[in-house]
Amino acid sequence: MSANVRPDPFSGRIQGMPSNLLHEAVLEPQFRFEAEFLLRWYVAIEKVLAVEYHRQGLVTAPQLAELGRALDGAGASLQTADPLANMSDIAFALERQVEGALTEPVPAWHIDRSRNDLQACAQLLFGLSRALDTVEALLEFASAVQRLAAKAVDIPMPGYTHFQAAQVMTPGFYLAAVSDHALHSARRLLACYDGNNLSPLGAGAMAGQDLPWDREAMAALLGFEGPRPHALTSVASRRWACELTAELSLFGVELSRFCTDLLTWGSSEYGFIDLPDELSGISSAMPQKKNFPVLERIRGKSAHLSSFHLDLLMGQRNTPYQNLVEVSKESTTHLRTAFDTAETLLRLCTAVFDNLRFSEERMLAACESEYLGGFTLANLLTLHAKVPWRRSQVLAGRYIVAATAEGRRPAEVAPELLRELLAEAGFAADDPAALLREAFDVERGVRGKRTAGSVSPDSVAELLRAQNEESQALAAEWQARCERRRQALLALDGALGAST
Repeated sequence: MSANVRPDPFSGRIQGMPSNLLHEAVLEPQFRFEAEFLLRWYVAIEKVLAVEYHRQGLVTAPQLAELGRALDGAGASLQTADPLANMSDIAFALERQVEGALTEPVPAWHIDRSRNDLQACAQLLFGLSRALDTVEALLEFASAVQRLAAKAVDIPMPGYTHFQAAQVMTPGFYLAAVSDHALHSARRLLACYDGNNLSPLGAGAMAGQDLPWDREAMAALLGFEGPRPHALTSVASRRWACELTAELSLFGVELSRFCTDLLTWGSSEYGFIDLPDELSGISSAMPQKKNFPVLERIRGKSAHLSSFHLDLLMGQRNTPYQNLVEVSKESTTHLRTAFDTAETLLRLCTAVFDNLRFSEERMLAACESEYLGGFTLANLLTLHAKVPWRRSQVLAGRYIVAATAEGRRPAEVAPELLRELLAEAGFAADDPAALLREAFDVERGVRGKRTAGSVSPDSVAELLRAQNEESQALAAEWQARCERRRQALLALDGALGAST
């Protein structure tokens, strides 16, 4: 179009075009974003609308096919934001691009239409698509964790409560918790997907549309479960975005806690874990150091997920319940970045757990240096010496204090000391040495737990088997949702008679 030719206006209410300031600061960046990430969905939605116009007898079959071809061409070569030509709005740009590609005008095309439900639908399709991408990355991460856990179900390491060594656990036991959280987040994201997989099309500006649009059919052509029942909710609400980022935020919080443990375990004081040089860093001034900045990056980036979620909430809070640019575009400004950050985190985490190595010697030495069997000793005193439970806790603690004062390691049992403590309290044990050996045996600390979900290798192995089965089931669910959307879009192109 010549620069000297003014195109037909989009509105009779406003004669002027967007100012340079509005174009540069707001509209052009929004246009670029939508052209890169939402255009495929705008095109798909426009195809659905064209099919509906044909069903209602407003567009002929040849016109429908030509609209389909024009939409495919527009999707491949959409013009840039232009205040004069398209008011720097992608919906207007797409409309004008299609009109320019038609051999003759199609008068009924875009009758009874609003940008409100069009934009709401494109944004929702984008968000749901990204949710599925994140589920895929979560399942890959969970699989990496499960593989590492399966190799370490019987390697002793100290477990901590209140920052103090508490009981014997294993890396496999700990990692099963990491996998559990990842699978839980995948389940929650799929639930979010299902709960919000409802089409806004047909809501119009806010109160529905004049023509008898078949909302069920339109929803099916885009792979939705059905239409969203309420027209106002369809265009006014972006709750779905808050729900998705809430799940990302919660996962980020949990991930930060796991990374804090890894950072601690990787410190020179602990030395429980190591990463290959390719995932490690150096100090520019202290050549003796091997740092793990990838873990710091993961933990730091996890904080962004909560920030993005809060940004979405604050962008919608105290706004009137209606279609608003403030809600639909400003509040969702960082939605894509939230998903990008989550997927980056998951790729980094997957690489970490694929390459993480545990130092069995350092962990075993740490277990053997701590009285991690104090809880078990109290149980044994009650079971074998008939000491009431709270008294047995006191006696176990007194034994540990006295043995530590003598410089004894846990394995260097002092049966006479325990016998004296029991006698002072009016109790006796047949074989105090056996009780002490059982209580402070590191291997027994791993294998002695009997409850489901415990640290025992058999229990952890069973848990990992169940997690692996759940991973496969979730992967199948993920695939089914992806395939449903893909088949719907193929059916849509078939209805248009257009090639894509």
